[in-house]
Order: sequence, then C-alpha cells, then structure tokens
Amino acid sequence: MSTDNKPSLDAYWMPFTANRQFKKAPRQFVRAAGMHYWTDDGRQVLDGVAGLWCVNAGHARPKIVQAIAAQAQELDYAPPFQMAHPKAFELAERVAALAPAGLNKVFFTNSGSESVETALKMAIAYHRARGEGQRTRLIGRERGYHGVNFGGISVGGLVANRKAFGPLLGGVDHLRHTHDAARNAFSVGQPQHGAELADDLERLCALHDPSTIAAVIVEPVAGSTGVLMPPQGYLQRLRDLCTKHGILLIFDEVITGFGRTGQPFASQTFGVTPDLITAAKGLTNGCVPMGAVMVRQDIHDTFMQGPEHLIEFFHGYTYSAHPLACAAGLATLDTYAEEGLLTRAAELEAYFAQGVHSLKGSPNVIDVRNIGLVGGIELAPREGAPGTRAFDVFLDCFANGLLVRTTGDTVALSPPLIIERSHIDQVIDTLGNAIRRVA
Repeated sequence: MSTDNKPSLDAYWMPFTANRQFKKAPRQFVRAAGMHYWTDDGRQVLDGVAGLWCVNAGHARPKIVQAIAAQAQELDYAPPFQMAHPKAFELAERVAALAPAGLNKVFFTNSGSESVETALKMAIAYHRARGEGQRTRLIGRERGYHGVNFGGISVGGLVANRKAFGPLLGGVDHLRHTHDAARNAFSVGQPQHGAELADDLERLCALHDPSTIAAVIVEPVAGSTGVLMPPQGYLQRLRDLCTKHGILLIFDEVITGFGRTGQPFASQTFGVTPDLITAAKGLTNGCVPMGAVMVRQDIHDTFMQGPEHLIEFFHGYTYSAHPLACAAGLATLDTYAEEGLLTRAAELEAYFAQGVHSLKGSPNVIDVRNIGLVGGIELAPREGAPGTRAFDVFLDCFANGLLVRTTGDTVALSPPLIIERSHIDQVIDTLGNAIRRVA
C-alpha cells in the first residue's frame, strides 16, 4: 500500500516497459486535452506520438467523450454471438465506405493484435473453403510488427518479440526487410531503391511451392521497427506477385489507418489495394479498445455456403463490436469528417518533412525518414549499449515538455492529426535540442 495517497506501483506489471527502471522514476499522466498531456506534477507535455499512434483526432474530443457516456447509459453491452446492436452495422458501413474499393466487409476485434490473428485465420480458412486446403503457409517480413499474439509474432520479424516464446507457429517464412541505409538514407518520402526486394516472394514460392502459401502480410509503413517507408514500386510488385500465385495480400494498417499518411488508409496513399486490411488504434481515437479487418466481398462470400443455420466462421471475441467501442468509432469518424482530418497529413506533409529533415547534421543522426505525419530519426547506437542513446533523448524530451517514442535507436514521431505548424516547430526544436544535449 502507498503511504502518500498515491497508488502503490508494485502490483502492476507494465507492458513493453523496463519495469524496474520505470518504478524508480515513474512518468505518469493524469489528464489530456487536444494536443497535450499533463503529468502528475502539473507539467504540460506536447503529444508527439498521438498517445501510441492512436489518438489521431487529439485528446478528450467532446463528441467522442459524449458518445461514450451516452452509450454507457443506453446500452452498456450486447452479446455479439447470434445477437447484435444497430451501431455495429452502422460503424461497419462507415468503415467500409472509407476502405479501398472492394474491401466492403468488416469484422470487428478489440485490438491490432486480434485483427492480425483474425486476418491470418480468415486467409487459411478461405483457401480451405474454396478447395485449396493445402494453402496453410504464411509469409511475413523481417523487422515486421504484427502485434503480440502467437500468429502475429510468428509472421512478425522483431527478434525481441519472438525469442522468448518457443518455436511459434510452423509453416511461416519471411521476406527480407526493405531498409537500405547505404542507398536510401535521408530519403524524403518513399525511397528510390529497393522495389526488387519484393522478388523475395518469388524465391519463397520456388522454395515452398506457391500452392502451399495462403497469405503474405506486411505493413505498408513499418512503424515499430523504426519507421521504414516502402521503396517506390515495392508494394505494387508484391501485389502483382501475390495475384500471379493466388496468394492473399494482407496490409497491416494498425498504425497507418485513419489518416496517418494523408488518406484514410496507406493503401490508398500508395495506390495498391490488398485483399485484407487490419486496423485498430485510430478507429476509436484510442478511447475504447477496438480493431477491424476489412475484407474483399468475394472472400466473405466464399464462407457463405452450406446450410444457412450453420456458423460460417468459428471465430470472434466476447467484446467484438462492443457498444461503447462502436459509439466511440462513429463519433471518431464524424470528427475526422467534420474537420478534414483524414487528409490533413497530406496538407502538412511538406512542412513536417522539412522539419524532421532539418535534423540532418545533428550529432549522431544517421538517417531521417518520413511520410505523411510519420517521422523517424535514427541515431547512431552507442557501442555496447544499443537503444540507450535514443532512450536518453526520449527522457530529455519528456523533461522538456514533449512526448516522443523510441524503438531501438530511432526516435519516432506520429503526432495527432490536429497538429498545427507551431506545434511542429515545437516538436523539432525540442527534439533537436535533446539530440544535441544527449550527444
């Protein structure tokens, strides 16, 4: 128990956190509004990462807050198996209308991790339903992040997320990652070199036979590994190869969905349409946990066979399409539409790019990457202590009123889409000063 009216830090095992270090010097938020957080000691902190890539419309938006409160009073829960509620259908229609043409069926989950598991299961079950049950192999990509469930870490390619959890799923292989600092360092937007890396899929098809491969899953923009942009032509080449071999292409848009790259989905920004899209985070502005999988009509229809009284897809969650999540989602989409937020990143992209690339030449900055309102500033690692330089920059920024995120020695930026140019200036000034002080 605490002795100063503050809760004890002992019981809570924190996710993706150095718990022992944190609890010696905790960093806690107690309030948020608009572009800012406030700490438990009263300091205002500019949110440079939209919470955790999710608060795209900014914090405590009245329409969203009011919708959640009203829904809790009207219908707090409805079972999603063999029952439903109107807002689930309404939100599915709204999401489908934003998705790329043809992806007009929506399955709701509670997180990005669950969305990935759902999409992988859909892919394997789809091939079985159409008479190609031998297609069970899944292809991910090195340095990919697809959540933390067993399917996601199996197709993912981050060593720290995989190494402690045994052999993972069988029948999984990986494409090479697309990071090529030697040729693409300090690219503004999509790098010029690397489209040929998509041809790795041909190599894996030759190794395993394409008739055994169910799906390929990639992030259009790889966020958690250090903000890696797709090389020009890479995603289209991957699309062409999947089509050629009858392999489903899944885009993990948990980070990029809902306006992050200047269109509702990154697939629209890059002009490449996958067969399935996974989403979460920005769907409800981070207010209530929710995820979704958008699916092609014909994939959905393949499951709709046999006697009508039988369940077509044995999958789902207790909280699928939760009433509070649906209410938050509808209010979030209203807010995006009313304020033009789903395309705002495109309007600010050039100014944001100019800002992040102005850090080139700062001490230890070895690369800068950007697209839309996403930025990655990669720092040279300290010998024998990788990740510590970027983390010290994170701490310095926090002490000086800015929240950033680090992954390895890359500082990631993904601010709320309501950001103004003055906020961008503050982000770049604070981050630049922190990089110089840490040097």
